[in-house]
Amino acid sequence: MLTISRLAAYAGVTVRAVRHYHRIGLLPEPVRDRSGYRTYDAVAVVRLIRIRTLADAGVPLARVQELLDAGPEEFADGVQEIDKALRAEIRRLQDTRGRLARLAAGEHLALPQSVVDYLDRLRGLGVEERYIEMERDAWIMIAAQVPHSIDSVIAKKHQELDDPDTVKLYGLLSGALDWPADDPRIVEVADIMERLMVRAVEAGDVGADDGIDDQFVDLMDATMVESSPHAARLLAILEERGWKGWTRIERVPAAGLNTELPPS
Repeated sequence: MLTISRLAAYAGVTVRAVRHYHRIGLLPEPVRDRSGYRTYDAVAVVRLIRIRTLADAGVPLARVQELLDAGPEEFADGVQEIDKALRAEIRRLQDTRGRLARLAAGEHLALPQSVVDYLDRLRGLGVEERYIEMERDAWIMIAAQVPHSIDSVIAKKHQELDDPDTVKLYGLLSGALDWPADDPRIVEVADIMERLMVRAVEAGDVGADDGIDDQFVDLMDATMVESSPHAARLLAILEERGWKGWTRIERVPAAGLNTELPPS
């Protein structure tokens, strides 16, 4: 007969593990002998080895008892079911690792890959990091509001970057953070924005349902105005020309719309 320590050694587990298996009912706990010690036989060794083998294979302890008592066919079905669950868990963990790796880059926090790629493209165009950080924060809020359509929104933004006016606009806005309050280049920014907005009207892109409520639009516009000393002046110039808004651009009634493109 074997002591608990000898049993554990033969099965390749710890004494603590044996006691745990006793507590959860996987391994029957023998009665004590006259000296007050528990003693084990070969049957206990075999069962403990089977428990350890199943546990080492990734079988949850809650399922070990079921497999130990199962017939050959039930055992095979049970193993297949556990394998399926383990494969699903592996995929989940791999996805989690992928997300953690992306989070290490910083911008992937709360941003889909499409937006990160767009911000990287702006960097490639020479846009200053300070401006990109402002744009990133705006996209974090937008992506949370329209998660199912953000990729299509960003695809359109990529198309807009093919327009030289858009690239020039980003270059100006990027540097505008250091301009004096009365810098005349604000008018040039307004001219470019107006050209882009007229083209958007002609393409039918202004006034479409964007899935964002008015209160959120107001929040975004207010955030933009607070982020730049020139934003309020720029919006005032555009309103004088018949345009309103920043996040969702609107035009005044058709009679007041300036449909002549400012010179390039």
